[in-house]
Amino acid sequence: MSKLLNKWYKNHSLVYKILLFIVTTLFIVYLFPKTGKFRYSFEKGKPWQSENLYAPFDFAIKKSQKEIDQEILEVENNSPVYFEVDKGTRDEVLSNYIERFNLTFKDTLQLSSENSNYYKIGKELIDRLYENGVLKSDYNYPDDRPVILVESNTIERQLTYGELIRKSELKPKLEEAFGINTNEQKTNRIISLFFDIIQSNLSLNENLTDKSLQEAIDNIVLTRGGIEKGTLIISKGQVVEDEQYNILNSLKSEYESQVWNSTNYNLVVFAYTLLVALALLMLLLFLQKYRLEVYKNNTKVTFIFFNIVLMVVLTTLILNYNSAYIYVVPLCVLPLVLKAFFDARLGLFAHVLTVLLLGFIVPNSFEYMFLQIIAGIVTILTVSELYKRANLFISVGQITLIYIIAYFAFFVIHEGQITSLKWETFGLFILCGLATLFVQPLIYIYEKLFGLVSDVSLLELSDTNTKLLKELSNKAPGTFHHSLNVANLAEASANEIGANAMLVRVGALYHDIGKMKNPTYFTENQSTGINPHEELSSKESTKVIVDHVINGIEIAKKYNLPDRVIDFIRTHHGTSAVYYFYRKEKSKDEDVNIEDFSYPGPKPFSKETAILMMCDSVEAASKSLKEPTSTKINTFVENIVDKQIETGQFLNANITFKEIQSIKKVLKLKLSNIYHLRIEYPE
Repeated sequence: MSKLLNKWYKNHSLVYKILLFIVTTLFIVYLFPKTGKFRYSFEKGKPWQSENLYAPFDFAIKKSQKEIDQEILEVENNSPVYFEVDKGTRDEVLSNYIERFNLTFKDTLQLSSENSNYYKIGKELIDRLYENGVLKSDYNYPDDRPVILVESNTIERQLTYGELIRKSELKPKLEEAFGINTNEQKTNRIISLFFDIIQSNLSLNENLTDKSLQEAIDNIVLTRGGIEKGTLIISKGQVVEDEQYNILNSLKSEYESQVWNSTNYNLVVFAYTLLVALALLMLLLFLQKYRLEVYKNNTKVTFIFFNIVLMVVLTTLILNYNSAYIYVVPLCVLPLVLKAFFDARLGLFAHVLTVLLLGFIVPNSFEYMFLQIIAGIVTILTVSELYKRANLFISVGQITLIYIIAYFAFFVIHEGQITSLKWETFGLFILCGLATLFVQPLIYIYEKLFGLVSDVSLLELSDTNTKLLKELSNKAPGTFHHSLNVANLAEASANEIGANAMLVRVGALYHDIGKMKNPTYFTENQSTGINPHEELSSKESTKVIVDHVINGIEIAKKYNLPDRVIDFIRTHHGTSAVYYFYRKEKSKDEDVNIEDFSYPGPKPFSKETAILMMCDSVEAASKSLKEPTSTKINTFVENIVDKQIETGQFLNANITFKEIQSIKKVLKLKLSNIYHLRIEYPE
């Protein structure tokens, strides 16, 4: 049992990765739709590249969206409009007419033939007006639009909209009815009377109208005809015209909407699991081969997998809501985040794999993958120094522009024209760009959740007014000044070879914080001329000197410095020896073991930590130069760096001889500038 536990403990990191791999694979597969996938790709107006295609089963031909829209328009134009009838309005108007007519013409003979004629015409006109009804307002329907009059939800009669009386038509009808009389004054008076008494008795019943329209739309048949099994759909090389395009889309929809039995369902799930597992396995192999330090850190591997799953979840949610909004998902956040915490190559590799996974579930998968991969490449190439806000805004603008240009090109290829271009899609790309700006607060959240460090945090740590650096300047001012000089040399060297200049600068500022514990034991802090090492043996002095690395790590952890910064403290001396005390002891005893006078390591394992070792050694030793000249400085730098190479200090760092030569040139130039001779001016 103990052997099993020991074996488990030794391989716990690998076991964790296997579990993470399995859980991530199953979760992504769970999110994917479990339907069939049409295995052919096709575009309208392009030749059919595959073999002759025969119908694998009977299926109906779906109408195109244009045909469906046309039918909906016809239904909307022919769907009946419902108006509520108020039958009491006619009696009320007639009563008002009799009363007002008598009052209007009371100054004339009541029984005159002319007044009787007016009265009769008006009464007949009221009957005609309310035979079909008078509208409250003009609804701008066509005259042939069907109309149904209802009272208390009971259908009274059916007619057309043109048969109803609109208030705009009232005056012409009055003039027509009373225009036969010659007494213009009386005609105007009775017309005015009618305008005062006529009331609307028809009101639009929106509820019934909308319900009727929706029922008619729901009854639209979405298919037209069908294809029998074995029928030739399209031949190889044949251009995909409108009809073939509709048939192929119908067949594709049929594949993706089939209800699978348990055997088929399990096969589909198994196939998805294989493909997703293959993609994630490629990511793990990439990390193991090219990013071993990331692969060994389970937290970092978990972080990468989490971000991939997050993008899949967001895309799936949007697809389930409305696939038209698929381009709102800010997929370029993934390479941005991974580049901020790791490097550009890893960010792009993970982004491409994520896009390939999403290609299983998104519509127009080729177009989608092309757009997202191009956008990811642009993200990696354009975003530098993420801690500078202007850089992020400029890069997001460039990403959005790339989206728009690529989408426009695809649309023209598919449609052959731009008149039906969907401008709202450009708005989705702009929203995607704005969502990408959320990467800044997201990076801060990730730093707190996963304990990682980005360039934004490094910028904060590089401030010499931080509590820890202030304490260093107070307790060990010489060491603080030395760290500043090393930081400047290291930053210039990193810029020369394309390393992370911000990281190496911060590492240089904090690499010697362990000297705060015993500052006077280091020559740069000995201002009184008293050397406490004179009272110690060589081994004791060596222990004090070497312990500043351990003390630095303890102080760094106390102040919660990131691991990437602590790595500089661990490695800035590698496994080199404290030669001064080693030679001093050797002069007394020839059998001295050099390992007793060496730092415990580890050796530098990155370009940045290797740069710090070179700059630290050169800057510290340069204080011993007397009457420095260009030749002395060149020889001095060459000797120190070559000694580090000979002792194998850079074997674990991915740094080349060419890059080391470039660093040497920078160090020589910087030291020459520091120690340049000045003309003595007379006092």
